[in-house]
Amino acid sequence: MKITTPLILATCLLAASGCVTKGTHEQTLADLDQMRKTSAKTAADFDAFKKQSASQIVALEEEKAKLSSDLLAEQSAAAGLRNDKQMLMTRATATSDEMAGLQKRMGEMQSQASDREMEIGKLKQGGETLAAEKARLEKERAAKEAEIQRLTKTQEDLSKSLKAEIERGDIKIKQVRDRLTINMVEKVLFNSGQAQVKPQGLTVLKSVSDILKNVSDKQIRIEGHTDNVPIGVKIRDKFPTNWELSTARATTVVRYFIEKGGVSRENLEAVGYADTRPVADNETDEGRTANRRIEIALFPKDLSAIVSEIQQ
Repeated sequence: MKITTPLILATCLLAASGCVTKGTHEQTLADLDQMRKTSAKTAADFDAFKKQSASQIVALEEEKAKLSSDLLAEQSAAAGLRNDKQMLMTRATATSDEMAGLQKRMGEMQSQASDREMEIGKLKQGGETLAAEKARLEKERAAKEAEIQRLTKTQEDLSKSLKAEIERGDIKIKQVRDRLTINMVEKVLFNSGQAQVKPQGLTVLKSVSDILKNVSDKQIRIEGHTDNVPIGVKIRDKFPTNWELSTARATTVVRYFIEKGGVSRENLEAVGYADTRPVADNETDEGRTANRRIEIALFPKDLSAIVSEIQQ
């Protein structure tokens, strides 16, 4: 159909022109042949172009399909990346929260560690304090034991020196660990109602002071005691009550120890108790005799001072 189109056109032209010359006819035939050839070539070129175009279209369709597939893959990958990004952001948020929690816990642990370190320091300090206290107590215990031993030696020396008076029952010596008491009934040192020491009493005080002057780790208290019988009229001007009499007798003994016996005055004290501390019943003669007495009490000084003296 495509080849006949030029022929129809040529026929129409001949019809329109009427009669032509032979030369013209031949030329026309030649032109028609040339046109057939051109038309055939054009048809061949068209078929070739059509085939080429079809091939290109197929290739383009395949490339389009591949591009569509690649696009879908890229879109899928992009969606995956978006999902991954979202997951990473979620994980980052969780990690950030976790990090904040960890930092908080680390802070708490550091605070706890600091507290524990302070506690350990306090315990160490407490241990050192306890060790020092233990050492101090051990020194005090050793000092106390040494003190008791010295006091026992003092009791033994007094017992030997006052053996006769002790055997007669006029003097009693009693030791209870770190305390020593020398109990002298009135007649050993004084006449009734008097505060001046008798000659025989001075001998006793001399024996006692010879031992007490070597005692440096004890406080020595001289106590005056009476019975509950009121002071007689004859001596009431001098001793209005038993308080004055008991105090005067204690003071007399202290003065002797200081002035004649060589006992350190820093270790001595005198006190009168009148009839407030009886050792027997004042309703009997024997009881009142026992209550009229001089007691010499040796008791500990401050142990820390003793420890210091021992260390020096």
